[in-house]
Amino acid sequence: MGKIILKKNEEHRIRNGHLWIFSNEIEHKDAQNGEIIEVLDFKGKLLGHGFYNEHSLIAVRLLAGYYNGNFRDYVIESLHKALQLRAAFYPKRISFRLTHSESDYLPGLIIDRYNSTYVLQVYCTGIEQRINMIIEILKTEFKAENIFTLNDPHFRKLEGLPENDIIYLGNIREEVIDDGQLKYKIDFSHSQKTGFYFDQCDNRKYIEKLCKDKKVLDVFCNSGGFGLHAAHAGASWITFADSSKNSLDNAYFNFKLNGFKTPVEFICKDAFDLLEELKISASKYDLVIVDPPSFAKSKKNLQKALKGYEKLNRLAMAAVSGGGFLVSSSCSGHVSRGDFYKTIIEACRKSARKLQMVYFTGAAHDHPVIPAMPETSYLKFAVFRVM
Repeated sequence: MGKIILKKNEEHRIRNGHLWIFSNEIEHKDAQNGEIIEVLDFKGKLLGHGFYNEHSLIAVRLLAGYYNGNFRDYVIESLHKALQLRAAFYPKRISFRLTHSESDYLPGLIIDRYNSTYVLQVYCTGIEQRINMIIEILKTEFKAENIFTLNDPHFRKLEGLPENDIIYLGNIREEVIDDGQLKYKIDFSHSQKTGFYFDQCDNRKYIEKLCKDKKVLDVFCNSGGFGLHAAHAGASWITFADSSKNSLDNAYFNFKLNGFKTPVEFICKDAFDLLEELKISASKYDLVIVDPPSFAKSKKNLQKALKGYEKLNRLAMAAVSGGGFLVSSSCSGHVSRGDFYKTIIEACRKSARKLQMVYFTGAAHDHPVIPAMPETSYLKFAVFRVM
C-alpha cells in the first residue's frame, strides 16, 4: 500500500473532518495514481486512507474511518448507510439521490436513483478504476436494471478523466418518478444534470405554504417543479418560464401528467429579457421564483457571477407585488452564503425595496453536508417577503 506524508501542521483540517488533501500539502509521496493509500501526518501518525490522484489539485480524497482494507465491503456498507438515511426521510419514495459523493463517504461518486435506473457521475480516479465493482454491487445488492453515467465534463477534466459517458447496464430510457407528491417524466437524453434536480425537492414542497390563490411566476422552471407544487397548493395562475423549449415541453407534460387544471402559460424566453419586459410593463406576481443554473463553475468567474445574481434578484423583486414573496436560489458552490446575502442586499439597494427573510435553507435531505467541509454545502435557498 502506498502512502503520503503531510507537511508539518497540515493535518489540522483533516483531523477536524475535512476529506480533501491538496497537492501542495504533501511533504512526501510513494503512491500510484488511483491507489488507496495511507495518509500520515508529519510525525508519521496514521490519519486515514484515501484515493490518490497525481493529476488533480485534490491529491487525496479520504475514505471514512470504517474502511478496513476491503473496498468492496466498504462500498456495500456505505451504500446501505446512505439508503438508510434516505429511507428515514423519504419512506414512500424510491427515487432520490442515493449517494452525494464525499458527504456519503464515497468520494467523487454521485448516484441518483430513478426507480430501478441508476445514473452516476464519477469525479474520482480511484472510483473510476473500480467502477465495475460498483456496477456489480448496484446490480446484485440494489437490483439495478439500468446503469449509466451523465457526467459534467468540466469536473471530469479537473480530475484528468475522459469525458465520455458509458452505459454499463441496460439502456437509457425514460422514467416516470414521483417526489413524494407529484409525478415527473425524466427524459435522460435531453435533461440537465442526471435528469432531475433532487436537491430542490424539499424546497418545492415548502413554497406550497405561499401559493394558495396566488399568482406565481416560475423562472428557470426546467421540468416545472416549483410551478407544479404551486398548482398542487391551489395557485390561481402560474407562469412557467425557461429559455429551453425542451424544458418547457417537459414542464407542460408534467403539468398534464399530474392532472392540474390551474390557468397557466408557458413562456420560452431568456430570464433576464423576460424580467426586463415585466419591469417595463409593471406586471406583478404574488410569488416570483428564480432558480438559475450555476453562474460560477470556478472561482475566476465569481465576481461576474455575483453581478449576475444581483441583477437577476433586482429584476425579480421588481416583479413582486407589495407584500408578495421572492424565492431565490443559488446552486453555485463558489458563492458562499455571505456572497449570496450581499447580492440580495445590493439588489435591494438598487431597487429601493425592502425585504424580510422568512426562510433560509440548503439542499434536500438526500444531499447531506459534512460540517467541516464547506465544499459539500452548495445550495442556497431563501424566501423573502417584499415590502
